[in-house]
Amino acid sequence: MPFEKVDTMEYVYAALMLHKLKKEINEANISSIVKASGAEANEAKVKALVASLADVNIEEAIKAAPVAVAAAPAAAGGAGEAKKEGKKEAETPSAKSEEQAMEGLSSLFG
Repeated sequence: MPFEKVDTMEYVYAALMLHKLKKEINEANISSIVKASGAEANEAKVKALVASLADVNIEEAIKAAPVAVAAAPAAAGGAGEAKKEGKKEAETPSAKSEEQAMEGLSSLFG
């Protein structure tokens, strides 16, 4: 069966819940939350998620998500400054590693 986005959302939600509760994001905790929701935990998906989140600063990723969405309309409207600012941020070492981590996470979920 192919690895589908729809099938993985419960694992991402479990990781976000653990993060919010300041609990360790590990295989046992994610599996427990998924099972508590009434779903069957797929060990391979749980392991893949935990591995993909190992280098991701979840708090920074959450903060960056609304900024990316808000910047999209400005860039679409012809605002060249929004594009220039985005490039400057992406060029910093921490932004690049975060970007690489997010690409890895993205490739995991399609």
